[in-house]
Amino acid sequence: MAAPAKGTSRTAQNDVASIKKKGPGALATAYLVIYNVVMTAGWLVIAVGLVRAYLSKGSYHGLYYSIERPLKFFQTGALLEILHCAVGIVPSSVVLTGFQVMSRVFLTWAVTHSVREVQSEDSVLLFVVAWTVTEIIRYSFYTFSLLNHLPYLIKWARYTLFIVLYPMGVTGELLTIYAALPYVQKTGLYSVTLPNKYNFSFDYYTFLILVMVSYIPLFPQLYFHMMRQRKKVLASGEEHQKSN
Repeated sequence: MAAPAKGTSRTAQNDVASIKKKGPGALATAYLVIYNVVMTAGWLVIAVGLVRAYLSKGSYHGLYYSIERPLKFFQTGALLEILHCAVGIVPSSVVLTGFQVMSRVFLTWAVTHSVREVQSEDSVLLFVVAWTVTEIIRYSFYTFSLLNHLPYLIKWARYTLFIVLYPMGVTGELLTIYAALPYVQKTGLYSVTLPNKYNFSFDYYTFLILVMVSYIPLFPQLYFHMMRQRKKVLASGEEHQKSN
C-alpha cells in the first residue's frame, strides 16, 4: 500500500537523534543528502509537469501522460530506500520500508503501466497528486533532518497533510485497481493456466482482488499510527518552542 507515512515510524526528534547517535558516517550522510535532494527535485518536476499540462489543456483529464516517464523513474528510484535500510545507513525496518515501496512500484508498473486502459482514469490522477505532494514533503523532511536543520513548517506538513493525502491516495489506488479488473480478466494478463510443465497456476485477476481486500486491515492501522505519531511529534515540538 502506498502510504504517505512510508519510511520510518520514528518521531521527528528521533529521526534527527538517530542520525547523530547511530547514523551513517560522513560519506554515507553526504550520499543520503544527495539522494534525498535528487528525489525531492524529481517529484517537484512531476508537480510542475502536472500544473503545466493542466494549464495547457485546460482539463485534468489524461494528465498522467504528461508525467508518465518521470513518475516511473522516480517511483522506481525509491527501491534504493530498501537497500539503505538493508545496509544500515538508514535506521528503518527493511520489511516495513520494502512493503511500502514495493506497493507503489507494483501499482506503477504492474497495474497502471501494464493495463493501459486505466491510464486515462481520474483515479490515477488522484493517487499521483497524493504521492507527489507526499514525496516532496517526505524527501524534504529527510534532507533537512540529515543536515540537522529541520524547519517546523516541514515537520508540521509531514505529520499533518497525511490526514487528507493518505485517504486520497488510497482511494485513487483502489479505484485504479478496480478499473483494471475487467481488462485483466478479459486478457488473462500475467495469469498462468493449467496444464503446463510446471504444474502451476496463477490468476492475476484474483490476486488483484486480494490486494484490494488487504487494504481493509492495513489502512486503518497505518493511518491511526500516524495520527498517534502526529500528536507526539507536534506536541513535543510545541514544548520545545515554549522552552526556547
